[in-house]
Parts: sequence; C-alpha cells; structure tokens
Amino acid sequence: MAPSWQARRPVFYRDYAVADTINGRFDLLLLHVAAVVARLMQEQETRPAGQLLFDRFCTDMDDNLREIGISDIAVPKHMKRVGEAFYGRARAYEAALAAPDDALLVEAIARNIYGGQPPESALVGRLAAYMRDMAAALAAQPAAALAGGTVELPDPAATMPVEAA
Repeated sequence: MAPSWQARRPVFYRDYAVADTINGRFDLLLLHVAAVVARLMQEQETRPAGQLLFDRFCTDMDDNLREIGISDIAVPKHMKRVGEAFYGRARAYEAALAAPDDALLVEAIARNIYGGQPPESALVGRLAAYMRDMAAALAAQPAAALAGGTVELPDPAATMPVEAA
C-alpha cells in the first residue's frame, strides 16, 4: 500500500486518536513518507527512487496548499516549512527508531503526531509499536521492489502496544 493511502486509513483517526485535521493528516502522511524515503535512501541503487518520492510529496503539498487557498506568493514560505518539518521529523524518527527502547520514539510521536498533547499513553505506545512494525516491514522488503512502487506496510489495526503484547 502506498504511504499516502496508508496514512488515510480511518483506523489511525479512530483507534489511534490522530486528529482528523489538516495538521493531523499532514503529520501522519509525513511519518509514512519519511519511513519509505529513509528505506530507499539506504541503498545506492534506490536513492533516485527515494528522491522521486520526496519530490512527489513536495509537489503534492504544493498542490494542496494552493487548493486550500494559499496564495501563489505565500506558497514558497509554506513549502519551506514543509521541508523543515519533513527533515526535522525524519531525523527525529530515524534516531528514535535506532534507540534500544521506545522513550525517544514516544517523545517524538507525542510532539509531532499529537502536537504535544498526546491522548492516553497506550495510544502513543501503540503508534510507536506500529512505527517499529513498519520499519521492520520496510527493511524486510527488497529495495528494488520498493523502488518499483511495491510497498507492503503493516495493518495498523493489528498492531498492539508493547505493554499489551
């Protein structure tokens, strides 16, 4: 499933309490796109596909800004913020996923996905578990298949928080 379709799944808004707002949807999309881009950038032969995905994400964000009424003059300023958000969150998630425990990941999720106002901790833990499942699923897939557009992501409805496992 493509990152954009995965991020639109109702389960995230219903069962993970991600805000069904422009910001909530943006952050969930960014989480998925950043994970796939990071995986593609790990291997030399798939880096061009990672760049293409990032470029497509930026084009889509530009189109969406214009669609919601942002003026042509203001779009570049907003796109600069989109780029900063992408790279900042991507670095935070990458570092958090490399950590041996979920403390940094839970912190990054609380800050980015829930705007510093996370719901119950079990939901944040569940999203952290989903992110680890997603990273493992992406790592297990052949890079060439990912670069060709075949992306298999875990079912978020099946992910349970570590505490509940």
